[in-house]
Amino acid sequence: MLTKPSLTLKRRIKASPAQVFGAWTDAKKIVQWFGPHETVAGSVRADMDVRPGGRYQMNFRTEDGESHQVGGVYREVVPGSRLVFTWAWHSTPERQSLVTVTVAADGEGTLLTLHHEQFFDEKARDGHEHGWTGTLDKLEAMFA
Repeated sequence: MLTKPSLTLKRRIKASPAQVFGAWTDAKKIVQWFGPHETVAGSVRADMDVRPGGRYQMNFRTEDGESHQVGGVYREVVPGSRLVFTWAWHSTPERQSLVTVTVAADGEGTLLTLHHEQFFDEKARDGHEHGWTGTLDKLEAMFA
């Protein structure tokens, strides 16, 4: 059986694990930093029911005028520690993948690990690596 592509990104963030986890689970906070570098400021919308079985939907617009909508279901929520959720773009709902975000104390800050797996193909993985890199850059800057 073929293994589907995945990616893992890590960041050290100057905030507590509770603060970083809160940035992922509070709709008022996530709209401040979510999306790749090309995201138009103020365009992010989030509807989140952060509990196992709860759904989320994120919408944002990029500088090229495109609108993007992604959503899924929370599979695991461990406050201050771990989030696991499915991930599918509105335009390709059949291409569901899985995101795991973990946060752990690291000195005076937090080590965040984002693992995104079960991509449709390498092109999808590479596009998401670009998007997640920009997204995590903005999250890190929010706490700088």
